[in-house]
Amino acid sequence: MRIHTDTIAVTAVVCSIIVASTEAWSPAGLFRLDRRQHLIKHPLPTRLQMAPPRQSSAPRSAKVEEIENRESSHSTDIPSEAPSFVHEGELNYAEEELLSSLAAEEGGGKNLKVPQIHLPPRLSNPGVGWEHHHRATTQFVHGHLSRMKANGDPTKYLVSNTDEWKILDEHKEEIDEIHLRDLLQDSERSGAMYAEHDGVYLDFSRQRATLETLDLLEDLAEKQELTQKIKAMMTGEKINFTEKRAVLHTALRADRTEKVYVDGKNVVEEVHEVLDQIKTFTEGVRSGSIRGYTGKRLRNIISVGIGGSYLGPEFLHEVLKTEPEGINSALGYDLRFLANVDPVDVERTCADLDPEETLIVIVSKTFTTAETMLNARTMRQWLWDFMGNDKEVVRKHIVACASTSATEKVKDFGIDTDKYFFRFWDWVGGRYSVCSAAGALPISLLYGFNLFEKFLKGAQSIDKHFATAPFRENIPMIMGMLGVWNHSFLNYKTRTTLPYAEALLKLPSHIQQLDMESNGKTMTKFGVEANYNVGEIDFGEPGTNGQHSFFQLLHMGQPVPCDFIGFCQSQHDLCLDGESFSSHDELMANFFAQPDALANGKTADEVRAEGISEEDIPHRVFKGNRPSMSLLLPKLTAYAAGQLLAIYEHRTAVQGFIWDINSFDQWGVELGKKLAIDVKNHLQEARNSDDHVIEASNPASSRILNYYVDQSRDDHVCRDANNASSLTRVTRKTHADHSRLPPPVQHDLAGKGGRL
Repeated sequence: MRIHTDTIAVTAVVCSIIVASTEAWSPAGLFRLDRRQHLIKHPLPTRLQMAPPRQSSAPRSAKVEEIENRESSHSTDIPSEAPSFVHEGELNYAEEELLSSLAAEEGGGKNLKVPQIHLPPRLSNPGVGWEHHHRATTQFVHGHLSRMKANGDPTKYLVSNTDEWKILDEHKEEIDEIHLRDLLQDSERSGAMYAEHDGVYLDFSRQRATLETLDLLEDLAEKQELTQKIKAMMTGEKINFTEKRAVLHTALRADRTEKVYVDGKNVVEEVHEVLDQIKTFTEGVRSGSIRGYTGKRLRNIISVGIGGSYLGPEFLHEVLKTEPEGINSALGYDLRFLANVDPVDVERTCADLDPEETLIVIVSKTFTTAETMLNARTMRQWLWDFMGNDKEVVRKHIVACASTSATEKVKDFGIDTDKYFFRFWDWVGGRYSVCSAAGALPISLLYGFNLFEKFLKGAQSIDKHFATAPFRENIPMIMGMLGVWNHSFLNYKTRTTLPYAEALLKLPSHIQQLDMESNGKTMTKFGVEANYNVGEIDFGEPGTNGQHSFFQLLHMGQPVPCDFIGFCQSQHDLCLDGESFSSHDELMANFFAQPDALANGKTADEVRAEGISEEDIPHRVFKGNRPSMSLLLPKLTAYAAGQLLAIYEHRTAVQGFIWDINSFDQWGVELGKKLAIDVKNHLQEARNSDDHVIEASNPASSRILNYYVDQSRDDHVCRDANNASSLTRVTRKTHADHSRLPPPVQHDLAGKGGRL
């Protein structure tokens, strides 16, 4: 029989008090407790040794070893009065960092003053002792760190003050003296700068880096405990420290047999419950057993969401649209996305659709996102306009993907929460949610659940690789560390994603949000702004379109590190009569040529040899020395799309872990949304009165708002709020205009059961 660990912990506390009631516990000793492990009874040393540097099988640079050897001779102990009952197992990385910070700040532990906390008899009640000491420990650590920040230079905790960072900074000067065209001639270097896993081939030999650079980046990764942070993320620790949440998008594609716990619940089990629900529902819709209000089959899907609820699923939709299995699976169905609050997006999305054959999927974690909920109400009104305002119209034509905390809001909207509510969780960020119900539901409705499962398997393959592969073989880790190198040391401010596959046309937009919303920050976890570059500007375009758009800048303007993505086989290749060179080979010739052109450039002598006049030579010279990396995969399939998704998700996390920022919150989007509510109130007051003058927070805002109201007053569609037809006149007109079949019978909005 297994006794609950909390009970054992309390028993240990009580026994310790009985044996030595005058003894006290030190908070430093309590850091060693880990309630998730079994308790092992053994004597604790009277002095707590600081943990030695972690051993690694990877070779370390001579410079770092020299520093560590020099510092190891000055190590000291920290006094401890912890009881003799401790948990077996390692500290989690957050606990180790706090303890190490305390010891380092106090001169290696010499002067660490640990307050004595005595246990009164009332704390012998079960559960009380542990909570008391946990609270005391937390207050002690936070208070101590606050005093340290107030009394000293808070930037001392930044990664830029580590020896590993400083060595890389010095190493940059060496790299500045070497041109990429020379580095590419080093066969040993070029032969070592690639990694391969499950068909994914990464060539990073065209990075401005040497094998020593990789050694130093690996040292930095070890210093920042990168592997421990990855493990903490994938095992459910609440590493999103500003929102106190776990970060478990990897659990969304975990095997059914895996177990990951958050707050005592196996989240993998919950994930598969939802996936099973999605499979049953989508197969019901596709088979015709689940139908709309008037009995027609549901053939059109409109996914209403914004940000991660839209960009990720649309990226996958575009991939599968021309994938052979996807083409066959989608026959007879149509999927569209409604994201922008601009009413023109509504018209473009549903103008030619029959509402009686349309299913609306509303994707909003909180079910409060302003743009999404306005579009959701618009779609509900659109359905009511054509089928009457019976509540059953909503129950049969609208489903929801939202967090369990939003259940009541979903029900209030009129959605059947028993059958048509597909939940996801607070530990899934929007930009990481394509593998959740947010992506699974619309994609499975169009392409079938089996194809979506292949996408999950591809992502899972990279997850396992990311968690287990050593640094030199770990594709996301290499890409992330080179991203840190390019941005924080070589000072490249932008980065571009260049997929040489038209079906990946939406991937750059997804990566743009994934990376810039995650790492577009300057505040570190220490409450101090980073004094190093953090968060690149990401953009991109499919090749070869991008070559005729912004490659002029890439080759001759400011340098921009590039990610080239290509495939050995096309989804649909062409070879014209009488030609021996396929269209895909034409595309891939550019894929292979562009990285070399960026790296090598073209010298003045090479231009002169072409017979160019001296006055034109400066305009024809390419400096080169512009870094890039190339990802090559077998073929763009659902599986490969999952691999690409996971690679870029993990690259983003790696950079955030090294920079000591929280890559999983997004407070930067909140201020504008809050101000938009204030502006909305000003506009509402102005619309209700012909002579109202807006007085905003500053004269400039007041002037432009009043100009907007004056210029749009006569044509405002909501002047008569009781005129229902004016609210949805676009959808009333366009269905009749665009459909060859007669539109459904118009209703007077009386409905069968009245409005909700």
